Parts: sequence; structure tokens; C-alpha cells
Amino acid sequence: MQEKPNRCGYVAIVGAPNAGKSTLLNRVIGTKLAIVTPKAQTTRNRMLGITQRDEVQMVFIDTPGIFRATEKFEKAMVDSALSGARDADLLLVVVDAMRGLTHPLEDVLVRLRGVSAPKFLLLNKVDKADKQALLALTKTLCDAMEFERVFMISARTGDGVDDVLEKVAQAMPVGPWLFPDDQLTDLSERFIAAEVTRERLFMQLQQEIPYQITVETEAWEERKDGSVKIQQVIYVTSEAHKKIVIGHRGEMLKQIGEKARQQLERQQGRRVHLFLFVKVVEDWKQKREFFQALGLDY
Repeated sequence: MQEKPNRCGYVAIVGAPNAGKSTLLNRVIGTKLAIVTPKAQTTRNRMLGITQRDEVQMVFIDTPGIFRATEKFEKAMVDSALSGARDADLLLVVVDAMRGLTHPLEDVLVRLRGVSAPKFLLLNKVDKADKQALLALTKTLCDAMEFERVFMISARTGDGVDDVLEKVAQAMPVGPWLFPDDQLTDLSERFIAAEVTRERLFMQLQQEIPYQITVETEAWEERKDGSVKIQQVIYVTSEAHKKIVIGHRGEMLKQIGEKARQQLERQQGRRVHLFLFVKVVEDWKQKREFFQALGLDY
């Protein structure tokens, strides 16, 4: 009996900010790669998540939310998302079913009309959505754009996601696998560790401050006892933000570091020694090196 040929392709996960794209990526990969917070525009750069099903390798591209950007840094994020869409063999357009047809979603549909790749519509959070409103939203979206398939899912619980994976696998082109079968992502351990700390900053701090922050893993030291020492710098744009991140007598920074360390230990499966430092760089969003560190075009 002749073996089935290998298949492999890129699948871009696109949509408006906070539609559940990163939650979906983590679900299909089976582990936490992308940070997830209740706040919009958490994802800043493209990241790959790699999974296999039988003879098929699927390379998922988690992209920043597509929105009307005004600043240079935001525009680079949106350009990264659209570039991921144009490079893909298939698009998964993720829509927050609870919110319906919002202005950000309308903007997404306009931006994606020029992308030729086939598109699957994924209506997310359907476990919480009104059923009649959901049917009306589906019709509106299908009238606005041609979709190969429509799925009702909950990325949070996993409902409907396995069916999506099955159909995505069938849609992948014939070709050799691009990554080893045990590789989950193209991201370095240093980058993932920095994202863990940035997620804690989003969860602990006031609404706007995390958007003015970035995190860099400055040093990574493997120790003889099997543990790892990680040193990170939290860059903020003002002395006022630095004081908020550190907190009274360092309590806020201590809480952030403890939560981040615990998650890193779960990911690493070993003891982690995490050291955090806060540094003011007023215009870090305008500096080339920070764009490059995030994989964004300057």
C-alpha cells in the first residue's frame, strides 16, 4: 500500500484585537506559547506554533490584531499581521462572536480582501453568544467575504477546535515538512521568558501602562545544579511608570517577579532564579533595536 505524501503549510490566525487568536494558537499547539490577557493588542509580533496530524505538519502564525494604527510602532505591528496573512496558505479569520460586527472587525475585512489565500471563518466564544445574534452575524460576515468554511468554536474550552484542525490539515499543500516533528515554535527560550514577564505586567498593572513597556531577557545562565538564572530588563517610558512598576518598597516588582518565576518553572520543569530590573528609555518605541528584537520592520 502506497504511503500518503507529506503535507505542510502556513496557517495565519488573523482578526481584530482581543478576538482570541493567541488563545487559539495555544489550544492547537497544546501548550502555552503566546501570552493571553483580557486587554487588546497584547500580541506585538508574529510567532509560529507548529503541530502535526498524521502526515501533515501545520505551521500556525499568530499575528497581532489588525486595527487602525497611527504610531510607527503600532503600524509595524499591523504590517506584521498583514504580512503573515499574505505569506500563508490558509487564513483563519477569528471573530469574537460576543462583540458582533464592530468597527475594528469591519476594518479587518477590508484589509483582508486583497489577500488571495482561502479563508476559514472561526466564530469564537460561541459558548457565551446569543444564538440568534450568532446566526445573523454569520450571514453578515459571509455576505461581506467569501469563506471556504465556517466554524463555531470556543478557543478557551477547546469546543470545535479539533474539527478546525481536521479541515486545516486537509487543506495543506503537498510538500516536505519544514520543521522537526518535536519543534513547537521558532521562538527562542529567551524571548518566551520575556513574554511570560510581560504577561504578568499586563495582568498586574493599570490599563495603559503595559502598552508603554517591553521586556528583554538580558542574560541566561545554565547552572550546574540543573536550574537556570534569568536576568531581564523591563523598559518603561518614564520615571513615573518606573515607580509604578516597582511599587511601594518594591512590592509590585516582587509580585510580578514571583508570578513570572512560577510560570517559568512550570514551563521549564526546573528551578528558575529570576532577576528583574527596571530601566527608563523614553522613546524605546522609536528605536530600531527594539523593533528588531520583536521581529518588526523598522
